Amino acid sequence: MIFWKKKKSVEKEAKVKEEQAVEQVQPVEEIPAPEPAEEKKGFFKKLSEGLSKTSGKISNGISDIFTKKKLDDKTLEQLEELLITADLGPATALRLAAVVGKSRFDKEVAPEEIKQALADEIETILVPSEKPLDTTTAKPFVILMVGVNGTGKTTTIGKLAHNLKAEGKHVMLAAGDTFRAAAVEQLKVWGERVGCPVISKETGADAAALAYEAVDRAVSENADVLFIDTAGRLQNKSDLMAELEKINRVIKKKIPEAPHATILVLDATVGQNAHSQTELFKQIVDISGLIVTKLDGTAKGGVLVGLAERFALPVYAIGIGEGIDDLRPFAAHDFARGLTGLQEAN
Repeated sequence: MIFWKKKKSVEKEAKVKEEQAVEQVQPVEEIPAPEPAEEKKGFFKKLSEGLSKTSGKISNGISDIFTKKKLDDKTLEQLEELLITADLGPATALRLAAVVGKSRFDKEVAPEEIKQALADEIETILVPSEKPLDTTTAKPFVILMVGVNGTGKTTTIGKLAHNLKAEGKHVMLAAGDTFRAAAVEQLKVWGERVGCPVISKETGADAAALAYEAVDRAVSENADVLFIDTAGRLQNKSDLMAELEKINRVIKKKIPEAPHATILVLDATVGQNAHSQTELFKQIVDISGLIVTKLDGTAKGGVLVGLAERFALPVYAIGIGEGIDDLRPFAAHDFARGLTGLQEAN
C-alpha cells in the first residue's frame, strides 16, 4: 500500500540522469603501495569508512526527518526523496519507503528504527547479488573486463590479480585496450607490482589478435587465470560492439566455452549513469557480474542497490579505497548496514 503521491519533478530529473551514459574520461590513476599490515583495518570498519559520504547523507537526513515526528505521508515522501538523492533510484526508493511505512504509518518512530528497517530491506534486495567469483571451474579461467574509460578497470584487474596471486594462482594479464598507451603502461606497472606476466602489443594493434595470443600463451604456460583488459570508448558504440564481438569470437577459437566470465566495472561516482552503462554493455556482451569502484569517493553509493534490484547481476567485489587491498568481496549484510550508518552487529 502506498501512502503518498510521488513528486513528478524529482522522478523526472532522476530519469533524465539515468538515460545519460556519459563516458568518464579521467587521467591514469596512480597506483598506491600496499598498506603495512599493522595499518589494515577490520573489514566492516573499512567498509563503513568507505561508505561514509553516502551513509552520512542518509543517516543525517533520517535524523532530520524523523526526530520527534510521526510517520505520515509527508515524512515518507521526504524519506523517498532522501533515498533518491543517495542515488538508489526512484523505483528502489519507492519500494524502501513503502516497506518502512507499511507497519509504522501514523506512529512515532526513532531514527535508529528507520535505519534498521532500511538496512533489513536493502539487505533483502542485495542478497541475491552476493555471489563470489569462482575461477576454479576452468583452466585457464578467462575473464574479459569491460567498462567505459575512467571506471578503474585496469586498476581493478591489478587488484584482483593480487588477490588471486595471494591464493597461489598462476595469473596472466593481457593489455587489450591497445588504443590507449597509458592503459597498457598502467597494466604493465600492475603486472610488475603483483608479479604477473603481461601480454601486450604496440599502440593501435588489433585487440582481438592480442586476445588470441594471450589465450594461447595462457594455455601453453598452464595459467590458472587470464584477465583481458578491453577498450571502453563510447563515442562510437558500433565500433566498440564490433571490437568486443571479435575478441569473443577469437577467444572461442582457442577455448569454445571462454570467456568464462565477462565483468563490467562501474564507477559509483557517476550515480544513475551506471544504469545506462550497464544497459549499454548488456546489449554488447553477456555480462556475468559487476564490480563497483570508488564507493569511498562519493555520496552516491546507493546506486549499487538500484543496480542489484534492476539487473539481478552478481556483484563480485566493491572498491572502497585506493589501496591494493581495498577491493573487497561484496557482502550484502555488511554493505546494507554500512550504507545506512549502523554500527557493526555484535
